[in-house]
Amino acid sequence: MSSHVLYRKYRPGGFDEIVGQEHIVQTLRHAIARGAVAHAYLFSGPKGTGKTTVARILAKAVNCEKAVAHEGNPRTQRAEQSSYDGDPCRECGTCKDIEAGKALDIIEIDAASNRGIDEIRELREGVRSSPMRLKYKVYIIDEAHQLTKEAFNALLKTLEEPPEHAIFIFATTAADKMPATILSRVQRFDFKKFTVAQIAGKLKKILKAEKMQADDDALGMIAYAAEGGLRDAESMLSQVLSHAAGQVTAETVEEILGIVGFSQVSVFTDILEKKDVKGAIVFLRALEEKGVSAEEFLKSLTQHLRKALLLSVDASLRDAVVPELTDDQFRAIMSHVKRFAASELTRMLSAFIEAQDMMRKTPIAFLPLELALFKLYTEQH
Repeated sequence: MSSHVLYRKYRPGGFDEIVGQEHIVQTLRHAIARGAVAHAYLFSGPKGTGKTTVARILAKAVNCEKAVAHEGNPRTQRAEQSSYDGDPCRECGTCKDIEAGKALDIIEIDAASNRGIDEIRELREGVRSSPMRLKYKVYIIDEAHQLTKEAFNALLKTLEEPPEHAIFIFATTAADKMPATILSRVQRFDFKKFTVAQIAGKLKKILKAEKMQADDDALGMIAYAAEGGLRDAESMLSQVLSHAAGQVTAETVEEILGIVGFSQVSVFTDILEKKDVKGAIVFLRALEEKGVSAEEFLKSLTQHLRKALLLSVDASLRDAVVPELTDDQFRAIMSHVKRFAASELTRMLSAFIEAQDMMRKTPIAFLPLELALFKLYTEQH
């Protein structure tokens, strides 16, 4: 099983299957049901949060034969006068063609590899012509911030006076890099990271459908390691299932992915709080014997300490800083906030960031971590 099999297989096909982005889905559904679809959208947010998936569902929904019939009937224009909810039916010929990738009026452009002016000129020429079969031509431009300045300028002319039959959807992980002239002409939707619970819940559904089993600890470990990205979690689960035999455990996940769970990082932070260098070295040695990646462990550790530092400013920052954490994980981090001074967290982060840089230069994986420990310990005495 390749690492992307589950992601493709269980990609949502309708708005009703989207989790974690309800605020966006509700607005889009309502607009479609009212026949008030915009001609340009910006979907912004971290990787793996469903931007391209929602873009494809939107392309399907506006062209669904059910939607076209609804929009053409003035008596059902108002959403409250109809049972129509703006979701694609997934049963008509149009929906099936779009799901199968056969609809030529749905054009996807990867700006990361097609950054040039030529591709946008082709788009500008093509957008003028009517759709071949659908009501709308939908252009989905992924990683849109990577378009060149010249390409943006060429595209701007089309966005200023878009044809009635065209819809543009820009997906980006860096909305701040999009030109203000483009941002002023789009409806913007910000996608949020998924919580650990949301990701674990989706993974459970996948396992049930695949008739496979995994411990809650194992799913929690994958969900936490995914850092709020559902796509990454599904890819990790694919990788684990392709190598695992029988029920997946936390140990299986550790062994196959080389990742470290929240609980291990939390335990190590407890050791740091006690300034127990001997205990820390023994802990790291145990990780090394298990085959855990030193780089992955250090990455998880610095993320943990960073979250603690940010929360030390004010615990009410939880929703902004660590929305993905479970209540138990949040309480664990807050216990560290209470036990470490902000200056101490800052010093540890500096030492471990320096260790990350050093890892690229030494063949002894855990050495930079060990040196960081000695540096922290000697500075305190």
